[in-house]
Amino acid sequence: QVLLVESGGGLVQTGGTLRLSCTTSGRTFSGYAMGWFRQPPGKEREFVAAITWFGGSQYYAESAEGRCTISRDRAKNTVYLEMNNLKPEDTAVYYCSASSVDLRYADITTERGYDNWGQGIQVTASS
Repeated sequence: QVLLVESGGGLVQTGGTLRLSCTTSGRTFSGYAMGWFRQPPGKEREFVAAITWFGGSQYYAESAEGRCTISRDRAKNTVYLEMNNLKPEDTAVYYCSASSVDLRYADITTERGYDNWGQGIQVTASS
């Protein structure tokens, strides 16, 4: 199991920018991928973005394409999600996820691609 610690959430004005961070606390991450999901109020959790840990390949949900950038710093065992031009519909609890190498053939744009989850962090975009 990997302990994931998210930070960087909060209240931001519509049109603003926010960067979320997620660190694998206490250990070097050597899994396959890390990702971000979100759960808007009253809705199911949905995929936002993912990145393969060693190759750096990036994947985005259609709603995130062009406004979000996922990146990782392997030396810091940290994955980031930068979100630009935030909209009220981006308001959600954002979850960091990580997959072990056992899931390297799983679809990392779905929850089935991950076996570790953070506690979630609130992001609210409001005017």
